[in-house]
Amino acid sequence: MEVNCEGCAGCCMDWRSLLEGDSESTDANSGENGGEYGSGGDRDSGRRPRRRRDPIDGVDGDAPSRKPLDDDPNFVALTRDEVRAFLEAGMGDALTPRFWEARDESEGVEVDGHTVAAVAGRPAFFVGLRKPPKPVAPFGREEPTWLPSCVFLDPTTLQCRIHESDLFPDECGSYPAYNLALEQETECERVEAAVGGDRLLEADSDDTEGLLLGSQALGAKLFSHPRPADLAGIVGRAAAGELTRRDRAEAIAVAAASSPGTLAISDHHYGWAKARVLEGEGADSSAEREPWVGPAIRDWHRRHREGVGAVPPPDVADAVEVERGAPETPGWDALE
Repeated sequence: MEVNCEGCAGCCMDWRSLLEGDSESTDANSGENGGEYGSGGDRDSGRRPRRRRDPIDGVDGDAPSRKPLDDDPNFVALTRDEVRAFLEAGMGDALTPRFWEARDESEGVEVDGHTVAAVAGRPAFFVGLRKPPKPVAPFGREEPTWLPSCVFLDPTTLQCRIHESDLFPDECGSYPAYNLALEQETECERVEAAVGGDRLLEADSDDTEGLLLGSQALGAKLFSHPRPADLAGIVGRAAAGELTRRDRAEAIAVAAASSPGTLAISDHHYGWAKARVLEGEGADSSAEREPWVGPAIRDWHRRHREGVGAVPPPDVADAVEVERGAPETPGWDALE
């Protein structure tokens, strides 16, 4: 598999609004949205038939897919071990859950007016990476635009800040091999169809070792909450893009406490994980001991709120992220 990522990062941001000519049409304020690919994303590229991968059942062919409550078209699903690794690194602020609407009442649990897809009566969810608004200029655009972008994306180079670290998610490292294995259209192909250029240079890949589907995913990538009542309020705020740190902590703790292949939850790991997410709660954005991720996310949201209509240059990320301790990226010249 060979891809051309320079100047793209289409799989790391929600760029649908660029096709609509409206940088504010996506909910950049929440940074925690996801769903079926919208404007431009579901157009037929003519290159590959699209099949739906369902997070609970695996590949369902023509069966209707469960719809996420959020609106993030490129949600990166993390494994339990990856969730724990982010928490150990003090980066719980980078994580957020995703729930789905059930296909019908028989397979779901009612929470906050939503029939949430469930496994054995337990609301099912993923844990992935947040997307705060960042000023980015992908696909050769000259002017930056506020777009929901991965917390680890450097807006200046459009490279991942954790690419060569132990925290780099398997889902990112294997992309787009998983899509190709499931005969789904890749983000590379969507970018090619929308703005031109060559992104997917070689489509042959057998890198599917971490592609967990169906029962394989249970407790390893697909998590289930044992106490649906504890999600009251959380599900509604997830659908509205208004999750709080305490909301995220509840789901993240269950994910970190899960046991692959079972519905078992470790009370010890649940308590540990919840404390790790909440330990920086109420901290000032200039707190010396807090990892850079949380303060940077808050700063991006503040700048976006206060600067509607004015988009700063991408290199403002030096002040927002690098000066707080974020790893720098090498740039594309250094990789040639």
